[in-house]
Amino acid sequence: MVEQITDVVIIGAGPAGLQAAVHAVRKKASVLVLGRLENSSIYQAHVENYLCVDGVTGGADLLRIALAQATRFGAEVWPEDVLHLGQEEGGLFTIKVESGRQVTARTLILATGTSRKKLKVPGEKDLLGRGVSYCVDCDANFYRNARVAVVGNESAAVDGALTLTKYATAVHLVCKELAVTKELGKKLAASSVVVHKGVWVKEIAGEKAVSGLVLDSGETIAVDGVFVELGAKGAMELATSIGVLLDTETFSFIETNKKQETNIPGIYAAGDIAGPPWQMAKAVGEGCVAGWEAANHANQLKRAPESV
Repeated sequence: MVEQITDVVIIGAGPAGLQAAVHAVRKKASVLVLGRLENSSIYQAHVENYLCVDGVTGGADLLRIALAQATRFGAEVWPEDVLHLGQEEGGLFTIKVESGRQVTARTLILATGTSRKKLKVPGEKDLLGRGVSYCVDCDANFYRNARVAVVGNESAAVDGALTLTKYATAVHLVCKELAVTKELGKKLAASSVVVHKGVWVKEIAGEKAVSGLVLDSGETIAVDGVFVELGAKGAMELATSIGVLLDTETFSFIETNKKQETNIPGIYAAGDIAGPPWQMAKAVGEGCVAGWEAANHANQLKRAPESV
């Protein structure tokens, strides 16, 4: 029996996610926002084309104001990365974050953006799909009994490396400096992952397929696959892991209707993850709709006799 259920869990602390939080909590729903402000694409940007912004304003300043507003209204915020999503038989959603905590939700709003950070090194583009991957959950099964490397400094990289130990014969983690919770760090230390700390990737070697990873220290690691995991768990990776459908033409964003609903009842999407144009005004508008609709859906579930 679940002891506590949050009405609306929002993954992403950018304009779409924080606007969704404001509207959902004002609809008398319990709201939890998961994510870090600095992961938003506007955090380091300057904004001058948003209504009521006079002159040029820093994106980080706008996000801090939005965060304070959301929490003032009653939303809870955990500045943590999400590692896994799941759905229970009764329709409730489970969300596991990097600290090891797990949350149960009646509704989900995906507002994480879509950008995939690249290493921008020789071999990365040419060997994409031939040993270079950006999705451990999608491609781990292709590397059974193989040698692999994960590149990244944060939770997604460590979690990906730990996942790959269930498939590969050897797993390497290349990182400049780890930035993860103590709990995740302990799991890494207790695992078979070989950690290469204080170094970075200079080149991904291989002709028809990946054969190695050249580090800036001069060392070369012989691997059959390289997983690039820079930052938080990828938005598409999280969404597709529980069956959320992408657009059928480019498979680069989540399909939603005018209520920001996805193909799965109780899951909504807003902002860049729901498609172009990549503008804050669009993200805020969709966040408003998603927060409103998710809260209504959660409140209806609570009123229903068969509600969990």
